[in-house]
Amino acid sequence: MVGLQTYVAFAETVKHGSFAEAAREMGLSASAVAKGVARLEDDLGLRLLHRTTRKVMLTSDGRDLYERCRRIVDEIEALRDDAAGVRGEPSGTLRLNVPITLGRRVFVPMLAELLRKHPKIALDMGFSDRYADLVRESLDAVVRVGPLADSSLVARPIGEQRLLVCASPDYLKARGIPRTPTDLGTHACLVFRMPTSGRARPWQFRSGRRVFEVTPPLKVSMNDGEALVSAAVEGMGLVQVPDYMAADELGNRRLVEVLAAFRPPPTTISLVYVSKRRVTPRLRALIEAMSTSGLARVPPSACTDGTPALATGSKRRR
Repeated sequence: MVGLQTYVAFAETVKHGSFAEAAREMGLSASAVAKGVARLEDDLGLRLLHRTTRKVMLTSDGRDLYERCRRIVDEIEALRDDAAGVRGEPSGTLRLNVPITLGRRVFVPMLAELLRKHPKIALDMGFSDRYADLVRESLDAVVRVGPLADSSLVARPIGEQRLLVCASPDYLKARGIPRTPTDLGTHACLVFRMPTSGRARPWQFRSGRRVFEVTPPLKVSMNDGEALVSAAVEGMGLVQVPDYMAADELGNRRLVEVLAAFRPPPTTISLVYVSKRRVTPRLRALIEAMSTSGLARVPPSACTDGTPALATGSKRRR
């Protein structure tokens, strides 16, 4: 029977994606780690990893074992923290995945402050709008927008995303100002093309208690939100984007919000992690930083239709 160290070697190999990286983490040789994992496979009678010259990948059997091994490794790290008396002193590598634009504009400055406060923390940060698997990708946490589908995960709300309809002053001067969502039929609309389906994302609105969607007439479609904002600044049409994406342009009046009275309800932004039971000091520091610093807010602006824009960050009754 193989020992606990062999299971740790397997878990570290999966976490780092190679025997060499796992060996450096454990202070062993790459051949020793590779032989240990091979012995584990022989002992269990299972193929755990697909091996290539550059990396290793989990088999389906390996994925099931890794989910259990990761919990064991977490407990070992907790015991090590307790024995060393460093609980509450964040250290080690914090592995995150965040949406691309939200990450660049909001979370990078926030995490820079976190690292200044806790210099023993290292950061491994991925930027992607796809669904990141916390367990399979060995992540400490991910940032997600919208409701959480997996009830086995912990979601801590850290802010809200608001959708705004904007256009450049020159466009509105030339084409007029939409007063209601039904006016979109007479306007050029810049629409986000969803990468998963290739379809145009409908625009969302609220009128009183009714929340509804409108599929605007398609003038331009793009699969990048920042590019859509740039297109709107150039006067190509109306665009509906998250508040943080247009904050700078609204602040310097290169864009103006319209249809503010029809803004849809805000969507929750959450920090998602695996378990409340095992929160490492570095993850605890991240949770505290994101809970106290808040997210970027759109500066208040006046709509050109004369309707006061809702002050971003103001409380709404539900």
